Formats: sequence, structure tokens, C-alpha cells
Amino acid sequence: MESYLIEWSTLLLRWLHLIVGIAWIGSSFYFVWLDNSLRAPQDEAMKKKGVAGELWAVHGGGFYNPQKYLVAPEKLPDDLHWFKWESYSTWLSGFALLTVLYYTQAASYMVDPAKLALSPAASVGIGIGTLALGWIVYDLLCRLLIERSQLLFAGIFYAFLVMASFVLDQLLSGRAVFLHVGAMIATIMSANVFFWIIPGQKKTIAQMQRGEAPDPIHGKRAKQRSVHNNYLTLPVLFCMISNHYSFTYSHPHAWAVLSLILLSAALIRHFFNQRHKGQQQWRYPAAGIVILAVVAAWLRPAGVATATATAAPAVTTEAVQAVLAQRCAGCHAEHPTLVGAAPAGLMLDTAARIEQHKARIVQQAVHLRAMPPGNVTHITDEERATLARWGNQ
Repeated sequence: MESYLIEWSTLLLRWLHLIVGIAWIGSSFYFVWLDNSLRAPQDEAMKKKGVAGELWAVHGGGFYNPQKYLVAPEKLPDDLHWFKWESYSTWLSGFALLTVLYYTQAASYMVDPAKLALSPAASVGIGIGTLALGWIVYDLLCRLLIERSQLLFAGIFYAFLVMASFVLDQLLSGRAVFLHVGAMIATIMSANVFFWIIPGQKKTIAQMQRGEAPDPIHGKRAKQRSVHNNYLTLPVLFCMISNHYSFTYSHPHAWAVLSLILLSAALIRHFFNQRHKGQQQWRYPAAGIVILAVVAAWLRPAGVATATATAAPAVTTEAVQAVLAQRCAGCHAEHPTLVGAAPAGLMLDTAARIEQHKARIVQQAVHLRAMPPGNVTHITDEERATLARWGNQ
């Protein structure tokens, strides 16, 4: 019953996280596109009102004319929409999902005994500490470099992400490393909204209500953080889906794999942001695609086990079942002992189920060597070779 409740909890939290995340990412993409696409108004009356840019657009059969003021309008409108709960809901649902799926099952998802014999509580402490440390370092860099080169900031912050990925890869399972780097970046994004963007907007409104001229520094800081959030979106999305692709996080140098993919995502996002400004800088997506191609070639399985498998004697399903019972059934069973429910619903606890998923077993355990994750159950090369011979039959 407990595992059933966990499954329902993760289902509902994933669904909620996806819904509110789409709302947040959609608004982020739209407003950065809008900001980059605005053109100076030709109407003198609009200029006198303080309009710095405008845009005409058509959508759903209607015409729209959004306008952006240089600092703020002369009079505060009665109806003003705030974009904040999309961010807060995404972070809260994501942290709840992280807690239910990872922190309550830390022994299975967080700890990798082959790296370090951590207690589940210690691994959870490292995970939560990573989220806090990421925000502290990022916020300090922003405070120091807001008036300086954003390229310098990007270089230093990326170096920090690489270092964080490396350190976590020495402590936690590969799957937990990818998820926590993504959660750290997502925490930075939501904290930007909570600590800087919304408070800055509130200060601007308060100054207007007192009859004072708004200080433009609040808008400058908010825009800086908003643009940063836009660049961090694609890296976060990759980290969130990475748990479905074990060949990435199970690599011996998973931290380097993650770092390169995050860089490629940021470069591709930069291309779109520049394109919205009318600049077609194809070298950025080209560099991102080259990086992904290099990573794909790097992760390509050697296939040594299958190359020598054909000369060996035949393997029975019973022999395979004995291997899987010891190395895989702790998770992939109708009643698993290591997790609440079988990941992806894959069960390997009967001969019929093993034969049904034969191709998948060989792909994950032999070709990609991605299962078991981090080799937590210590499957041997001889056992992988046995699976390879069985797969070739």
C-alpha cells in the first residue's frame, strides 16, 4: 500500500510540476522574445509618455500592440498583472517531487556505495546543501558583476557549475548528480524571482505611489536576473529528463558529460535570443550541435561483450533469471525491495517477463552498461557476457 501511495504522489506531483513549469517557461520565453523584438515607437505622443519600445503581433485572429516603458508609466494602472506564482509553484512542486522520489528513497536513488559509503541522511544533506550553496554563489557573482561584463559572469558561473558537477559526482549516484545540478539551477531561477524581480517591482510601485520618480536600478537588476533565467531554462529541462537516459549519468565521467550538454543548451538558447534581435548568428547553434555530437561519440558503447559472445555455449532463460534476480529484481519486480515501485513499470521477476524485455535488458546492461545504475548491485563482466550471449541467440 505504501508503494502505491508513493506512485500516486509522484504521478500527481509530476503532473503539477509539468503544468506550472510550462506556464513559467512559456512566460519567460515570451517576455524575453518580446523584449528583444521591440522597436522604438514612431509616434511622438508615445515617446512623450515614456514608451521605449512597441510591437505589433497577430495571434488567434486578433491584433496586439504591447508597449514597454523606459522605466514606468506616469500613472500606475488599476489592474496590474504579476508573473510570480508560475515560478513559485514550479519550485515548490519540484522540491516536493524531489523529496518524495529521492529523499525518502535515498538509499536507492542518492547513494552509490562504489563512490562513497554515505548514509541516506548524509546524501540528503548534501543534496539540500547544494541547492542553498548554488544560490549563494550565483547571487554573490551577480552583485559583484552587475556593472561589468556579462560574458565574464557567464564564464565564472559556468566554471562553478562544472566544479559543482564534479564534486557531486564524487559523492552521489550519477542519477542524483544530474537531478541536483538541475534542481540547483532551478532554485537559482526561482530565487531570482522571489528575492530580486518581484521585490524590485514592488519598490518601483511603492515609489510611484509616493509620487516619487522610480529608480531605474530596480528594472535593471530585474532584467538581468530575468535574462539569466531564460538562459538557464534549457539546461534545467535537460537535467529534469536525464533520469530517463541512464547512459548519460552512468558514465565514469558523468560530470563532464553533464557540463558539456549544459554548455550546448546555453549556446542554442543564445542563438534564439540573438535571432529575436534580428541577428542570425549560426555559429552558436553549430557549436552546440558539435558539442552534442562529440558527447554522443564519446558515450558510444564499445560492444566488447557482444563481440566475443557468439563462440560461447548457449545460455538458458533460467540462467539469465538467476543473474537478474540477484542484480536487477531489487528494483524491477512486482514487489521490489529497493524502491517503492518498479522504475518505468519494468518487471524482471519471471521467465515470461524476462523474455518479453530481452532486447531492453541487453541494450541497458550490455551495450550501454547503464544498468544497474552506478552498478549498485555489483554485476560482474562475466554476468554481462552471459546476458550478451543470451541476447545473441
